[in-house]
Amino acid sequence: MNEILKINHLTKTYHTLEKETVAVEDFSMDLKEGEFIAIVGPSGCGKSTILSILSGLEEKTSGDIFFKDQQIGYMLQSDALFDWLTILENCLLGLKIRGEITEEKKNYVISLLKKYGLGEFLDSYPSHLSGGMRQRVALIRTLSTKPDILLMDEPFSALDYQSRLAISEDVYKILKEEKKSLIMVTHDIAEAISICSKVIVLSSRPCKVKKVFSIHLTDGSTPILNRKTIEFPIYYDQIWKEIDYES
Repeated sequence: MNEILKINHLTKTYHTLEKETVAVEDFSMDLKEGEFIAIVGPSGCGKSTILSILSGLEEKTSGDIFFKDQQIGYMLQSDALFDWLTILENCLLGLKIRGEITEEKKNYVISLLKKYGLGEFLDSYPSHLSGGMRQRVALIRTLSTKPDILLMDEPFSALDYQSRLAISEDVYKILKEEKKSLIMVTHDIAEAISICSKVIVLSSRPCKVKKVFSIHLTDGSTPILNRKTIEFPIYYDQIWKEIDYES
Protein backbone atom coordinates (compact mmCIF):
# COMPACT_ATOMS: atom_id res chain seq x y z
CA MET A 1 0.00 0.00 0.00
CA ASN A 2 1.17 3.50 -0.80
CA GLU A 3 1.89 5.92 2.04
CA ILE A 4 -0.49 8.90 1.76
CA LEU A 5 0.14 10.71 5.06
CA LYS A 6 3.25 11.10 7.20
CA ILE A 7 3.47 12.99 10.50
CA ASN A 8 6.90 13.70 12.00
CA HIS A 9 7.46 14.99 15.53
CA LEU A 10 4.17 16.90 15.77
CA THR A 11 3.91 19.19 18.80
CA LYS A 12 1.06 21.43 19.93
CA THR A 13 1.47 23.99 22.74
CA TYR A 14 -1.28 26.26 24.02
CA HIS A 15 -0.31 29.64 25.46
CA THR A 16 -2.25 31.78 27.90
CA LEU A 17 -1.19 34.80 29.97
CA GLU A 18 -0.75 32.52 32.97
CA LYS A 19 0.92 29.43 31.57
CA GLU A 20 2.04 27.26 28.69
CA THR A 21 0.39 23.86 28.18
CA VAL A 22 1.84 21.17 25.94
CA ALA A 23 -1.03 19.06 24.56
CA VAL A 24 0.80 16.95 21.97
CA GLU A 25 4.51 16.20 22.11
CA ASP A 26 6.68 14.56 19.44
CA PHE A 27 3.82 12.63 17.80
CA SER A 28 4.72 10.67 14.67
CA MET A 29 2.72 8.25 12.50
CA ASP A 30 2.06 7.32 8.89
CA LEU A 31 -1.06 6.24 7.04
CA LYS A 32 -1.17 4.01 3.98
CA GLU A 33 -3.79 3.97 1.27
CA GLY A 34 -6.84 1.99 2.43
CA GLU A 35 -5.52 1.67 5.99
CA PHE A 36 -7.72 2.09 9.09
CA ILE A 37 -5.92 3.42 12.18
CA ALA A 38 -7.36 4.03 15.65
CA ILE A 39 -5.89 6.41 18.22
CA VAL A 40 -6.71 5.59 21.85
CA GLY A 41 -5.60 7.03 25.17
CA PRO A 42 -6.85 8.46 28.46
CA SER A 43 -9.47 11.21 28.46
CA GLY A 44 -8.08 14.68 27.80
CA CYS A 45 -4.70 13.42 26.59
CA GLY A 46 -4.83 15.27 23.27
CA LYS A 47 -6.32 12.74 20.85
CA SER A 48 -8.84 15.16 19.35
CA THR A 49 -6.20 17.89 19.07
CA ILE A 50 -4.31 15.72 16.59
CA LEU A 51 -7.39 15.44 14.37
CA SER A 52 -8.05 19.17 14.64
CA ILE A 53 -4.53 19.87 13.39
CA LEU A 54 -4.81 17.36 10.53
CA SER A 55 -8.13 18.90 9.44
CA GLY A 56 -6.74 22.42 9.54
CA LEU A 57 -8.96 23.60 12.39
CA GLU A 58 -5.89 24.22 14.56
CA GLU A 59 -2.29 25.17 13.81
CA LYS A 60 0.58 22.95 14.85
CA THR A 61 3.33 24.43 16.99
CA SER A 62 6.09 22.39 15.35
CA GLY A 63 6.69 19.22 13.38
CA ASP A 64 5.94 18.21 9.80
CA ILE A 65 2.80 16.86 8.13
CA PHE A 66 3.05 15.49 4.60
CA PHE A 67 -0.05 14.70 2.54
CA LYS A 68 0.24 13.02 -0.87
CA ASP A 69 -2.35 15.13 -2.73
CA GLN A 70 -5.09 13.87 -0.44
CA GLN A 71 -8.46 15.41 0.43
CA ILE A 72 -9.54 15.27 4.08
CA GLY A 73 -13.03 14.70 5.49
CA TYR A 74 -13.74 15.27 9.20
CA MET A 75 -16.65 13.60 11.02
CA LEU A 76 -17.25 14.97 14.51
CA GLN A 77 -18.70 13.36 17.64
CA SER A 78 -22.12 14.87 17.01
CA ASP A 79 -23.86 14.22 13.68
CA ALA A 80 -24.37 18.03 13.51
CA LEU A 81 -27.35 17.70 11.16
CA PHE A 82 -29.52 20.79 10.72
CA ASP A 83 -33.10 19.94 11.67
CA TRP A 84 -34.61 22.49 9.25
CA LEU A 85 -32.83 20.97 6.23
CA THR A 86 -33.86 17.77 4.47
CA ILE A 87 -31.55 14.77 4.43
CA LEU A 88 -30.42 15.60 0.90
CA GLU A 89 -29.90 19.27 1.77
CA ASN A 90 -27.81 18.26 4.80
CA CYS A 91 -25.66 15.99 2.64
CA LEU A 92 -25.11 18.75 0.07
CA LEU A 93 -24.16 21.35 2.68
CA GLY A 94 -20.40 20.87 2.42
CA LEU A 95 -20.50 21.23 -1.35
CA LYS A 96 -22.75 24.29 -1.03
CA ILE A 97 -20.38 26.01 1.42
CA ARG A 98 -17.50 25.38 -0.98
CA GLY A 99 -19.54 26.59 -3.96
CA GLU A 100 -19.07 23.26 -5.68
CA ILE A 101 -22.62 21.98 -6.21
CA THR A 102 -23.03 20.62 -9.73
CA GLU A 103 -25.63 18.25 -11.15
CA GLU A 104 -22.97 15.54 -11.31
CA LYS A 105 -21.97 15.96 -7.66
CA LYS A 106 -25.60 16.15 -6.53
CA ASN A 107 -26.33 12.90 -8.36
CA TYR A 108 -23.27 11.32 -6.71
CA VAL A 109 -24.62 12.20 -3.24
CA ILE A 110 -28.09 10.88 -4.15
CA SER A 111 -26.49 7.66 -5.39
CA LEU A 112 -24.68 7.24 -2.04
CA LEU A 113 -27.91 7.82 -0.10
CA LYS A 114 -29.72 5.24 -2.22
CA LYS A 115 -26.83 2.77 -2.12
CA TYR A 116 -26.71 2.80 1.67
CA GLY A 117 -30.42 2.55 2.46
CA LEU A 118 -31.44 6.19 2.74
CA GLY A 119 -32.98 6.71 -0.69
CA GLU A 120 -36.53 6.95 0.62
CA PHE A 121 -35.53 9.67 3.10
CA LEU A 122 -34.12 12.26 0.67
CA ASP A 123 -36.91 14.74 1.44
CA SER A 124 -37.33 13.77 5.09
CA TYR A 125 -35.89 15.70 8.04
CA PRO A 126 -33.33 14.48 10.61
CA SER A 127 -35.96 14.26 13.37
CA HIS A 128 -37.58 11.40 11.44
CA LEU A 129 -34.43 9.25 11.60
CA SER A 130 -32.94 7.00 14.26
CA GLY A 131 -29.58 7.84 15.81
CA GLY A 132 -27.81 5.25 13.66
CA MET A 133 -29.40 6.53 10.47
CA ARG A 134 -28.42 10.10 11.37
CA GLN A 135 -24.80 8.97 11.70
CA ARG A 136 -25.03 7.32 8.29
CA VAL A 137 -26.29 10.62 6.86
CA ALA A 138 -23.41 12.48 8.57
CA LEU A 139 -20.95 10.04 7.00
CA ILE A 140 -22.44 10.47 3.52
CA ARG A 141 -22.31 14.26 3.98
CA THR A 142 -18.59 13.87 4.79
CA LEU A 143 -18.12 11.67 1.71
CA SER A 144 -19.93 14.17 -0.55
CA THR A 145 -16.71 16.08 -1.24
CA LYS A 146 -14.93 12.81 -2.13
CA PRO A 147 -12.22 12.88 0.55
CA ASP A 148 -9.45 10.29 0.43
CA ILE A 149 -8.87 10.26 4.20
CA LEU A 150 -11.65 10.26 6.80
CA LEU A 151 -10.98 11.65 10.27
CA MET A 152 -13.50 10.47 12.87
CA ASP A 153 -13.66 11.79 16.43
CA GLU A 154 -15.64 9.42 18.68
CA PRO A 155 -18.22 9.03 15.88
CA PHE A 156 -20.47 6.59 17.74
CA SER A 157 -20.20 7.93 21.31
CA ALA A 158 -23.75 9.34 21.39
CA LEU A 159 -25.34 5.98 20.49
CA ASP A 160 -26.45 3.13 22.73
CA TYR A 161 -24.45 -0.11 22.62
CA GLN A 162 -26.60 -1.94 20.07
CA SER A 163 -26.73 1.08 17.78
CA ARG A 164 -22.95 1.50 18.07
CA LEU A 165 -22.42 -2.05 16.87
CA ALA A 166 -24.85 -1.64 13.98
CA ILE A 167 -23.50 1.70 12.76
CA SER A 168 -19.89 0.51 13.11
CA GLU A 169 -20.81 -2.27 10.67
CA ASP A 170 -22.35 0.30 8.32
CA VAL A 171 -19.40 2.69 8.49
CA TYR A 172 -16.86 -0.10 8.02
CA LYS A 173 -18.71 -1.42 4.98
CA ILE A 174 -19.15 2.03 3.42
CA LEU A 175 -15.53 3.10 3.89
CA LYS A 176 -14.21 -0.21 2.53
CA GLU A 177 -16.52 -0.10 -0.48
CA GLU A 178 -15.65 3.54 -1.21
CA LYS A 179 -11.93 2.73 -0.79
CA LYS A 180 -11.22 5.34 1.89
CA SER A 181 -8.47 5.55 4.51
CA LEU A 182 -9.41 6.19 8.14
CA ILE A 183 -7.94 7.75 11.27
CA MET A 184 -10.37 7.32 14.15
CA VAL A 185 -10.11 8.67 17.69
CA THR A 186 -12.02 6.55 20.20
CA HIS A 187 -12.02 5.72 23.90
CA ASP A 188 -13.56 2.32 23.13
CA ILE A 189 -10.80 -0.29 22.86
CA ALA A 190 -13.17 -2.93 21.45
CA GLU A 191 -14.27 -0.51 18.75
CA ALA A 192 -10.66 0.26 17.85
CA ILE A 193 -9.64 -3.40 17.55
CA SER A 194 -12.74 -4.49 15.63
CA ILE A 195 -12.56 -1.71 13.02
CA CYS A 196 -8.87 -0.88 12.57
CA SER A 197 -5.74 -2.72 11.48
CA LYS A 198 -3.50 -0.57 13.67
CA VAL A 199 -4.08 0.90 17.14
CA ILE A 200 -1.88 3.73 18.44
CA VAL A 201 -1.89 4.08 22.23
CA LEU A 202 -1.13 7.56 23.54
CA SER A 203 0.22 8.49 26.95
CA SER A 204 -1.45 10.96 29.27
CA ARG A 205 -0.99 14.66 28.47
CA PRO A 206 1.19 15.80 26.93
CA CYS A 207 0.40 12.87 24.68
CA LYS A 208 3.16 10.87 23.06
CA VAL A 209 3.02 7.57 21.24
CA LYS A 210 3.29 4.97 23.97
CA LYS A 211 2.86 1.83 21.89
CA VAL A 212 1.58 0.78 18.45
CA PHE A 213 -0.33 -2.46 17.92
CA SER A 214 -0.71 -4.06 14.49
CA ILE A 215 -4.00 -5.94 14.60
CA HIS A 216 -4.19 -9.34 12.88
CA LEU A 217 -7.52 -11.14 13.37
CA THR A 218 -8.35 -14.52 11.85
CA ASP A 219 -11.80 -15.45 10.54
CA GLY A 220 -13.14 -11.93 10.93
CA SER A 221 -14.48 -9.80 8.11
CA THR A 222 -16.71 -7.22 9.83
CA PRO A 223 -16.47 -5.38 13.17
CA ILE A 224 -19.00 -7.70 14.84
CA LEU A 225 -17.30 -10.86 13.55
CA ASN A 226 -13.91 -9.42 14.49
CA ARG A 227 -15.04 -9.24 18.12
CA LYS A 228 -15.55 -13.01 18.07
CA THR A 229 -12.04 -13.95 16.92
CA ILE A 230 -9.68 -15.74 19.29
CA GLU A 231 -7.14 -12.91 19.09
CA PHE A 232 -9.62 -10.17 20.01
CA PRO A 233 -9.55 -10.56 23.84
CA ILE A 234 -5.76 -10.88 23.78
CA TYR A 235 -5.37 -7.54 21.99
CA TYR A 236 -7.98 -6.00 24.26
CA ASP A 237 -6.09 -7.01 27.38
CA GLN A 238 -2.74 -5.84 26.01
CA ILE A 239 -4.07 -2.42 24.96
CA TRP A 240 -6.06 -1.90 28.16
CA LYS A 241 -2.89 -2.44 30.21
CA GLU A 242 -1.06 0.26 28.22
CA ILE A 243 -3.61 3.04 28.78
CA ASP A 244 -2.97 5.39 31.71
CA TYR A 245 -6.53 5.33 33.03
CA GLU A 246 -5.43 6.60 36.42
CA SER A 247 -4.42 9.89 34.76
